[in-house]
Amino acid sequence: MTPAGRPAEREKSASGAVRSVDRAVSVLEILARRGEAGVTEIADELGVHRSTAFRLLGVLENRGLVAQAGDRGKYHLGAGVLRLAGAAAVRLDVSQEAVPVCRDLADELGETVNTAVLDEDAAVNIMQARGTAAVTAQDWLGRRTALHATSSGKVFLAHMAPALREDHLARPLRRFTEHTVTEASVLRDELERVSERGYAATREELELGLVAVAAPVHAHDGAVIAAISVSGPVFRMTPDRLPRLGARTAAAAEELSRRMGYGF
Repeated sequence: MTPAGRPAEREKSASGAVRSVDRAVSVLEILARRGEAGVTEIADELGVHRSTAFRLLGVLENRGLVAQAGDRGKYHLGAGVLRLAGAAAVRLDVSQEAVPVCRDLADELGETVNTAVLDEDAAVNIMQARGTAAVTAQDWLGRRTALHATSSGKVFLAHMAPALREDHLARPLRRFTEHTVTEASVLRDELERVSERGYAATREELELGLVAVAAPVHAHDGAVIAAISVSGPVFRMTPDRLPRLGARTAAAAEELSRRMGYGF
């Protein structure tokens, strides 16, 4: 073959590869739409010979992207698709996804709303929105706060692996105010209630005059990856108001969880 013919051959080969990729993606889309399909059905929809559809399915099956449904000759999407979807969901930036959720919640409630993540033995706020009734300009962004004395921290403790939680509770717990819970047994009982009602609460445990509620944000696999909290002054966030604030915060956390791929 002459050198002059090689570029044309490479272009033809590349064109064929692109066509194969396009067909493979089409196979996945067909199975996603139908639930399951046989080789002949897929070949007919693609407009290709049955042997071509069979080869495409063979490659996808080797990669775990499709699987056969028993001995019925039907194919369906495989676990490999879930693996890829999960990897994409994990990479979603929770701080960016939290922006509209937190702003809407802050506008609705008038209080300060934060999104926090777990950083070893502390909760760190990565996004903040202030409501119209917020009486302080205090910036909580980037601030590391104790798990046992904050609503977000209690969310993380409540959903932590038991061994890790017990390790944390076995350490000396710093007292920030006269209301800080420093007894492990008392905190352990409170964490059980957090799991039951779906949100955590603190009342002047980190700072005098500050009350907060927080709820968990889940990743696609159910793991708790963040917490949304609502905080405000003790005179406005009264005990009778906390259940409603907790429920609304939990709803916002559920919305952010859906944005992160949870429930799909």
